[in-house]
Amino acid sequence: MADLPSRQDILNWIRDNPSRASGRDVARAFGIKGSARIDLKRLLRNLAEDGLIEKRKIHCRAAGELPPVTVLMIEAIDGGDLTARPIEWQGEGVMPRALVIPRAKDPALTTGDRILARLSKVRDDEFQYHARLIRRIGSGSTRVLGVYHASPEGGRMIPVDKRKGRDCIVPAGQTGGAKNGELVQAENIFCPTCVGLGKVRIVDRLGDPTAPGSVSLIAIHQHGIPDHFPDAAIIEAEKASAVEPGERIDLRHLPLFTIDPWDARDRDDAICAVPDEDPRNAGGHIVWVAIADVAHYVRPGSALDTEAKRRGNSTYFPDRVVPMLPDVLSGDLCSLHEGVDRACLAVRIRLNSIGEKLDHEFHRGLMRSPASMNYKQAQAAAEGTYDEMTAPLAGPIRNLFAAYESAVKARDARQPLNLDLPEREIVLSDDGRVTGIAFKERLEAHRLVEEFMIMANVCAAETLEQKRRHLLYRVHEQPSPEKIDALREVAEAAGLKFPKGRMLKTAQLNRLLAAVAGKENSETVSMAVLRSMTQAFYGPENLSHFGLNLKRYAHFTSPIRRYADLIVHRALITAHGWGDDGIRDDDTETLQATGDWISQTERRSMLAERDTTDRYLATFLSERVGEHFTGRVSGITRFALFVKFDGSGADGMVPLSHLGTEYWVYSQQNNSLTGDKSGRVIRAGDPVVVRLSDAAPLTGGLTAELLEIGGKPLPKMANGRRTHARKKRDKRKIMKSDRRR
Repeated sequence: MADLPSRQDILNWIRDNPSRASGRDVARAFGIKGSARIDLKRLLRNLAEDGLIEKRKIHCRAAGELPPVTVLMIEAIDGGDLTARPIEWQGEGVMPRALVIPRAKDPALTTGDRILARLSKVRDDEFQYHARLIRRIGSGSTRVLGVYHASPEGGRMIPVDKRKGRDCIVPAGQTGGAKNGELVQAENIFCPTCVGLGKVRIVDRLGDPTAPGSVSLIAIHQHGIPDHFPDAAIIEAEKASAVEPGERIDLRHLPLFTIDPWDARDRDDAICAVPDEDPRNAGGHIVWVAIADVAHYVRPGSALDTEAKRRGNSTYFPDRVVPMLPDVLSGDLCSLHEGVDRACLAVRIRLNSIGEKLDHEFHRGLMRSPASMNYKQAQAAAEGTYDEMTAPLAGPIRNLFAAYESAVKARDARQPLNLDLPEREIVLSDDGRVTGIAFKERLEAHRLVEEFMIMANVCAAETLEQKRRHLLYRVHEQPSPEKIDALREVAEAAGLKFPKGRMLKTAQLNRLLAAVAGKENSETVSMAVLRSMTQAFYGPENLSHFGLNLKRYAHFTSPIRRYADLIVHRALITAHGWGDDGIRDDDTETLQATGDWISQTERRSMLAERDTTDRYLATFLSERVGEHFTGRVSGITRFALFVKFDGSGADGMVPLSHLGTEYWVYSQQNNSLTGDKSGRVIRAGDPVVVRLSDAAPLTGGLTAELLEIGGKPLPKMANGRRTHARKKRDKRKIMKSDRRR
């Protein structure tokens, strides 16, 4: 009996024998008999499901045509339009492209997704087919980033993503000219029967993986973040010029200064406050928040708009920023720089003496910032220490902080979630190498800016609701019951009470955080609260904002770096009749899809930024392998526990196979490990001492050995590791324990 033919062998035979189109003909051609026919039927069924042959009648079409049902890969998202190409193209000439026509119930798709689609031919200069989704058969980008290792047969590629793990084979002729040790980007060679990544072809060479700047470059390519603007967008941006006053309200007399980080790359918000002179509002203030008028420059449907929507947001790395808009806008015309006229959308907010908002109104104006401060400058001035920039603004700075003091009263009464975790900062040298890890200082100046930005965002949502205009809300839903139960277990393990059977409120979480403030388990409880939170997202339906304890909330204050804010700006422009650059009817009708997409791009950027931080940390610690570190258990799974190192905040993994000499029983219910001999229990938050055993800068992975827990040493392993037989017994014991639960 002949061996079962490959998929390609079958397709080639059908193409050469179009008149002999049955499964029986295929079996006869390849000499397949007996029980092997079952395997052949399965293979033919897979080909039919992938759209490469028809299920009832096997035949091929004319060269250059695609079957009516086929497998496509999403190759790009242009202004919300999905374009796709066939996974397997056997024709000659230019590969055909398809425009995916979405329906209301279709799932959100992204670059790299593989879909089974029904095709219809169209006459179009750009697309040859329209495609309608049947089902998604593969998620995520099929492009992989890794380091190429050459061999006579082609070579292997080791992925830089620690979540991938498995090496990839690079066949001969698919190396793309890559050299040994180079960082490369590769594309999966489609093979439904292959396990894991299988074979890949190299499509791009990115150079030395150890060079400065490669860390963020890896994240950009790994997560598919667009980092080159199309020519049409650049041309539009370069044609832009400063605005004239026109019908705008003139706000240049107001001391609207900016407060940003010292290394800010864009400045899209300015604030000031003056005492309210109305005798009926004694002790009150009028606060102005002015935001860059990006909508004036980025018109709906323009090349700039299409690219801004494709990016969704700016992405920030320690050594670079991938902006949503070209630098001529984000770094110049749309940035509220000191001493130059800038277009803005501004909101005038009237507060009473205890920070309650009495009313507000929006304006489209022209402003001129008297100063571009950083947070430390503003904080020092508030405390009475002035420099050359802040001295002339002593009065306006005092007024702003006085208004903030009253706003704090209203904030405290509202009880937003008071979760103020430290933020890590990667310190780089001039040549881009890591010199240290620091934690950003949190000042009252930071909280002041945040509070007034939140206030302006609420005003935007309220105004658009009052004017019955559609908008994108920033939604943060209440934690799920399962996450609340997990948080309760952490709280009870810390000796605290957490109420049951009632609707969770932020005030309850704040009391929990206050009870552990300054104590050893403070960070553990804070992280548990953070993990219990749901992921915020954008959507046209108002589902409130749990974390801020607000009934309605929209993002309005950062249109340079968030597309959601640009949508809100356009809605405000239309609602007030300020011009023809407001929101279009077709944009309003697709708000749900837009919200889904930009929520996805936001998560993409967060993952890229987090992976970059992990790689920088691993690079920084790679020279300290073998050293001892103190830390706390930050997480536990059935295969490993995770330790957050003191000082750097890095997370290291301790495999259970490296955890002492006894067996450890994992309890999912209690999120703990228990030694079967000693009865010792390991829980999240326990203080530990570990030895760093490995640091992998390319993947960002850290592996450690647990030496002490709770001040007591762990028994050393025989020969440094458990035997294979002990590992298998340990695995059986863990599985048996799980079944009992």
